[in-house]
Amino acid sequence: MSIKEKQEEIIEEFAILDGDMEMTNFYVMELGQKLSPMSEADKTDDNIVKGCQSKVWLTADLDGDNITYHADSNTAITKGLVSLLVRTFSGQKVNDILNEEVYFPERIGMERFIGTQRSNGFAAMIKQMKLYALAYKSKIES
Repeated sequence: MSIKEKQEEIIEEFAILDGDMEMTNFYVMELGQKLSPMSEADKTDDNIVKGCQSKVWLTADLDGDNITYHADSNTAITKGLVSLLVRTFSGQKVNDILNEEVYFPERIGMERFIGTQRSNGFAAMIKQMKLYALAYKSKIES
């Protein structure tokens, strides 16, 4: 499934919630509970995403030219948010991650239920994922 298809799937899931803020927050937290556990050894200061109010740890592995991301957070809502990004980008090709625009947050009205601080943190998560892709791209091309 492409990045675009994964984003469209997320948009459809949130459409069912019909803008209900409480249900949306519960759903995001539920998504976080389904996130694959991250190794405790990877929860180091080096793997913390800078710019997030909560602690968010993020790592990535390269398999051929596809990246798999691993993440966790110390808060339920943020863990749910990062799980959406892991779902969107994991298993994708490096160039696709670098070239695709992340548009699902706007389409699901995410800014209404997460606020400015978390929006900034969410942007920092996307930036970090793209930085991993850029680093792996240079590794692949060398």
